[in-house]
Amino acid sequence: MQFDLESPVVALCIAGMQVDGTPEVARALFEQAWSACCDDYEASIAAHFLARHQETPAEALAWNLLAVRHAEAVPDAAAELMASLYLNLGDSYVATAQSELAMTAAERATAHLAALPLSGYRAFVEMGIRGLRERIERINVPLAS
Repeated sequence: MQFDLESPVVALCIAGMQVDGTPEVARALFEQAWSACCDDYEASIAAHFLARHQETPAEALAWNLLAVRHAEAVPDAAAELMASLYLNLGDSYVATAQSELAMTAAERATAHLAALPLSGYRAFVEMGIRGLRERIERINVPLAS
């Protein structure tokens, strides 16, 4: 996947990923990226990273929804992002006990895998989707009485 390394938003997100071990510094960089967004594509990237640095599952869900909505506004440009964005959205739905919506997100993530070239990244996303489906199944298992 190629990102425009000249984009201030991408540069700030890269800088945030490099200091991800220091969450408050990373979050500040992702917030700067969000403030610098000029289009839906950049907004989807910044929202994706901001979602990872929220204090509550509900806040992470809101940012993951925002990332998907912005990416859907530019489907051709964001095609390679969609599987990962839906995966993260599904994870947020699991964290907020919304298993039906989580399954829909997992299905959409799977449908977007074809946009990813065969690579380690694609394998990583596929593994994440399998894990998401397993977490959804555990939520949906009825408790024995």
